[in-house]
Amino acid sequence: MTTGKILIIDDEEQLRKLLSRIISLEGFTVSETGTLKDGMNLLHRQSVDVILCDVRLPDGNGVDFVKTVKASYPSIEIILLTAYGNIADGVKAIKNGAFDYITKGDDNDRIIPLLHQAVDQAVHSKKTAIKISQASVVDFGSIIGESPAIKNAVKLAQRIAPNDATVLLLGETGSGKEVFASAIHENSLRKGKAMVAINCSAFNKELLEGELFGHKAGAYTGAMKDKKGLVEVADGGTLFLDEIGEMNIDLQAKMLRVLENGEYIKLGDTRVSKTNIRIIAATNRNLEKEIEQGHFRSDLYYRLNVFTIDLPSLQERKDDIPLLVKYFLDRFSEKANKEPVLVSRSAMQLLQNYSWKGNIRELKNVLERAVILVDGSEILPEHLPYDIQKQNAAPHPELSLAAVEKQHIQKILVHTNGNKARAARLLEIGLATLYRKMEEYAIPSVLSK
Repeated sequence: MTTGKILIIDDEEQLRKLLSRIISLEGFTVSETGTLKDGMNLLHRQSVDVILCDVRLPDGNGVDFVKTVKASYPSIEIILLTAYGNIADGVKAIKNGAFDYITKGDDNDRIIPLLHQAVDQAVHSKKTAIKISQASVVDFGSIIGESPAIKNAVKLAQRIAPNDATVLLLGETGSGKEVFASAIHENSLRKGKAMVAINCSAFNKELLEGELFGHKAGAYTGAMKDKKGLVEVADGGTLFLDEIGEMNIDLQAKMLRVLENGEYIKLGDTRVSKTNIRIIAATNRNLEKEIEQGHFRSDLYYRLNVFTIDLPSLQERKDDIPLLVKYFLDRFSEKANKEPVLVSRSAMQLLQNYSWKGNIRELKNVLERAVILVDGSEILPEHLPYDIQKQNAAPHPELSLAAVEKQHIQKILVHTNGNKARAARLLEIGLATLYRKMEEYAIPSVLSK
């Protein structure tokens, strides 16, 4: 049975109670409120995986509420319900981070399957935000690249690794900060001990404090037994604090105490606990500006800034793209039980010209998707996402941007045998956005190969 925790926010009490009964029968734990304010208060008190929220409520709009929730609780997924289907609202909801946007009555049969998908996504987000390993498989030899920028970063990391000093990794999202942290740990005196990584941006203050420092039984409602925090799990090893710039300033003071003397207090405890860990932190923010704006403690910054390594963006090391492409294609071809897949010259040109705002992580996702889509042994431009393809889209009418996008969506739908949810994932758009585009381009629901 599914054990996800669902919060229903709807001012229609009769509908709310009906939904609650139906969803409970699926094995979900359900809470409910009639206003956004009560819903937000409930989020502060208990854990929730998915919110099923009406768009029009007495104290606000569900579309705007999505953005508010995602800012504090990024791992929570939100499905919006509306009695008045509106394309503009649907687009804004997806942009704000909604999992999906559905119409009451017309889409009732989709609610339960969507809840299962959303809970799976929420649970996955929480799990991937924390990684604990006793032995790293990442070494400096795993870092691909020959450009001067990446070689300089590797050289600095190799020099600091055997030293037990705190390290601060600076770089854009997806530039490989966790890979560098793992390699530093693997080449340190703490090798063989636990390497614990946590993404600070994936939790709000209360949840992050509990994950870091643990709690005693009875510390809060639902805390039935003692729980070890990550600073305790990492004792003797390394704690990697990814996106530390997102950490609440009150919690920063407690982390400073860990850095200064290895002391911390579990939630609900009065005793001081001790830990012996090496801290590696990472951020894509300018911490000096964050200090000026009062969002980051200067004393914590100076403790973290013992040894800083700047990681180059993919834009700064484009000569490394062919090497990275070969590495990922070999890896994903083997995973898909395919013969090694190559990239056509035209596709490689598109990959090298693209801006890669998501850096190596985005390149990796694009190539994994391409390997899934390709039938032969060569990746062509048509196997790449629309945003990359459109660099070569001609402006004349017979090959307009809209025509290219329509053709691309049709190819993906054919590949997935009409499975809309899978097609939306491959297209990297929300399900509601896919339905809107299918309607806009008059794409039939069933396509044949």
